[in-house]
Amino acid sequence: MIVRVLLLLVLCLPGWGQRKAPDAGYRGWEIYGGGNESIRYSALTGINRDNVKRLRQAWSHDTGDGFDGSEIQCNPIVVDGVMYATSPKWKVIALDAATGTEIWSFRPEVEGRVLGGKVRNRGVTHWASGQDKRILFAARHLLFALDAATGKPVTSFGNNGTVDLREGLGRDPKTLNISATTPGIIYKDLLILGSITGEALPAAPGDIRAYDVRTGKLRWNFRTIPRPGEFGHNTWPGDGWQYLGGANNWAGMSLDEKRGLVFVPTGSAAFDFYGANRAGDNLFANCLLALKADTGERVWHFQFVKHDVWDRDLPTPPSLVTVNRNGRLIDAVAQTTKSGHIFVFDRVTGKPLFPVEEKPAPASPVDGEVLARTQVLPLKPPAIARQRLTEDMLTRRTPEAHKAVVEHFRRLRSGGQWEPPSKEGTIIFPGFDGGGEWGGQAFDPATGLYYVNSNEMAWVLRLVEIVGRDGPTSGRKLYEQYCAGCHRSDMAGTPPEFPSLTDLAARMTPAAAANVIRLGAGRMPGFAGLDAESRDALVKLMMTGEDVPLAARPRAKSPMTQKYTIDGYNKFLDPDGYPAVAPPWGTLNAVNLDTGEIDWKIPFGEFPELAAKGMKNTGTENYGGPVVTAGGLLFIGATNHDRKFRAYDKTTGELLWETLLPASGNATPAVYEVKGRQYVVIAAGGGKSGAASGGSYVAFALPE
Repeated sequence: MIVRVLLLLVLCLPGWGQRKAPDAGYRGWEIYGGGNESIRYSALTGINRDNVKRLRQAWSHDTGDGFDGSEIQCNPIVVDGVMYATSPKWKVIALDAATGTEIWSFRPEVEGRVLGGKVRNRGVTHWASGQDKRILFAARHLLFALDAATGKPVTSFGNNGTVDLREGLGRDPKTLNISATTPGIIYKDLLILGSITGEALPAAPGDIRAYDVRTGKLRWNFRTIPRPGEFGHNTWPGDGWQYLGGANNWAGMSLDEKRGLVFVPTGSAAFDFYGANRAGDNLFANCLLALKADTGERVWHFQFVKHDVWDRDLPTPPSLVTVNRNGRLIDAVAQTTKSGHIFVFDRVTGKPLFPVEEKPAPASPVDGEVLARTQVLPLKPPAIARQRLTEDMLTRRTPEAHKAVVEHFRRLRSGGQWEPPSKEGTIIFPGFDGGGEWGGQAFDPATGLYYVNSNEMAWVLRLVEIVGRDGPTSGRKLYEQYCAGCHRSDMAGTPPEFPSLTDLAARMTPAAAANVIRLGAGRMPGFAGLDAESRDALVKLMMTGEDVPLAARPRAKSPMTQKYTIDGYNKFLDPDGYPAVAPPWGTLNAVNLDTGEIDWKIPFGEFPELAAKGMKNTGTENYGGPVVTAGGLLFIGATNHDRKFRAYDKTTGELLWETLLPASGNATPAVYEVKGRQYVVIAAGGGKSGAASGGSYVAFALPE
């Protein structure tokens, strides 16, 4: 009896007992992802299971920036009734969050040029101290600070409102290409920021940096490619820190403000697919880092992929969650991967809260490549995506499609997660964009359910030798080194993600093409290290086919050792352009982080033309994440082809409401309240996988 009484008393202590909805917070959307914890949760209940069928469009705002191939990946924020968002051409806008009426807009200039063209931006950061309120975001290599009320640059920040992100990395800034497409996170008076760098060499290093939000001065940086004497340096070539790049945080980060810990997921080192010039495990690439937010000091880390040659960047900010262990709620951090796995760690110690198994991994068949002997995967939760493509899993959509993909499949290597890249072609499954994606995951603190939308698309990774690495340089040799990996040696590309260059002369002037090479566009990084003669030789080759020789010049250290590139980013498709694997091609999953089991799983999305023929609920590629609410709902757009925005019962996965958007909602929605009325808004940008593009934000609410 005494033991039972004591047990009941213990269960009443903080951290013990049954889950419940949070007592405070989560009623606004003032931070990217809804909050520092990156759980994409709203405590609002005005829109709920019982009334969601009455949801109607409240307003729509067209940015005027949409064009063929453009996207909007932005998760907008709402502060004091004002929505801050970005457009397909990098315009920052402030809207009345109740009506969608524009308050101000700002289009950034870089080097005296107004930015336009195809870009990717996932949102902005808001900071306030008294009446000083700012919006911070990056465009190209510049970090901007704007007055939140007017949209005008804050001239006391950096150099008249901007900070050059190329500076402070220990290399010549003029040779570096670096930007930030995902908002940074605020801790006290610091803006902690990751970066996007090139994925081929040369590339900038992926340092994690903190800037004084008032002055723009650099306060600390954490080097993800360690220098001599720093922890992890022995996992790289001794002088690699001088020329290797990547290992960057492009996906965003999460903050435990109470503990002063920032959690930073990193990507792979450049070059993504062949690492003979970066022998070793390559800390801190492909890691989750727990850093002290005030100093950048490392507290713990976990490396998910050693010596990555599969492009297994960590694609999303980690979610700061709670996990029930033996009746006690433990503060944890959950990280989803491109391979479809979910790792869960104790937030303070970094100890895995589900078993993790280290297994032998195969050696590379390619000369010069030395892969890690072992790799790790969690035993629980189960993977949310299929892990190895076998012949019996290939499409049977039509007999002709099945026959064609079987013939192709038999020429490829398909050995599962750690099958090395090869010259004949290796299946990457669930794909370069597989598993969890940049839109992030949602977590319900009241139930312990963790929601992940996932892709299951096979891609083919094929290594090809770079032609003419030695000897005199020419436009063709530069193209093979810098461009062929995405646009293929024949310049045909893999549209729409990587456009063909065969008709470049009809679409662009030589000067404009040279400027794109220098500054980048869309997902293409710029190549600031190339001089004008090199850029002109590339343009001449692409526009006329003429291979112009270049004057003798010293060669950069890292490209000299890169023997292989890839023949493009190639999806494994059937002859009609549909996935070569049998459905589902995309799923929506609810994972119980207390038990490590999947509560429910459904196909997510469909192709309208296939559905019309009776092939429904196939799932599709999907980009953008979900939002879960205390009203019992899971809101998500994301699906590439059907343009639908949906609300599901968060407990069962039952579809409760759906509507058509003007373009696919490849972004994460935001849930907020203005004057007691609840709204849910999503960017309808489209543009993925050949889908139609748009340029609008659409908000929904119950009828007044």
